[in-house]
Amino acid sequence: MATPIGNLEDITLRALRVLRETEVIACEDTRRTRKLLSRHGIHGKTLISYHEGNERERARELLEMLREGKDVALVSDSGTPCISDPGYRITRAAAEEGIRVVPVPGPSAATAALSASGLPSDRFAFEGFLPRKKGKLRKRLSELASEERTIVIYESVHRIARTLAELAGKLGDREAALFREMTKAHEETIRGRLSELAKMDFPRKGEFVLVIKGAE
Repeated sequence: MATPIGNLEDITLRALRVLRETEVIACEDTRRTRKLLSRHGIHGKTLISYHEGNERERARELLEMLREGKDVALVSDSGTPCISDPGYRITRAAAEEGIRVVPVPGPSAATAALSASGLPSDRFAFEGFLPRKKGKLRKRLSELASEERTIVIYESVHRIARTLAELAGKLGDREAALFREMTKAHEETIRGRLSELAKMDFPRKGEFVLVIKGAE
């Protein structure tokens, strides 16, 4: 189920109904989910921590609950689960056993940034976070150099400057839009060429979504 990427008001009526009706909620960070539930007056839920570090173990536990007939809501820290967030193992395991998996759509940083980027949005390639290891990163950037679709990338505040420089060097000086702290109080959108963005100084806080024009 999709949850807000920043602004706690960005949640659907259906998502709130499901959260109220579901006893068990598997969440990436119980503290963040509890804050969201409290904001909307939802209390008394069983919250189970489900994140990248314990995904394999928790998936077995959650699957057993589903076998028993319990409803389980899956949420990530923000946005849509399984989109660069934990969730793949449990949704796959449930599907393989014939247990119904119901998407509850809503916020997604990737599509929100794409819709406001001003770049072609009819076809796009979602890359999520680029590889950290240099060899894998070079390989991925070589592949992206010929990608004609608009490219959407996630990046952390600690790596954004280096990533922009790498992209400018490998992909060429393409048009791009950079989004920081989307939907939050200090939301910022910067448009320009990759080389221009790479030279900027950014606050040492926030999460980034980068949208890049495809190869021509």
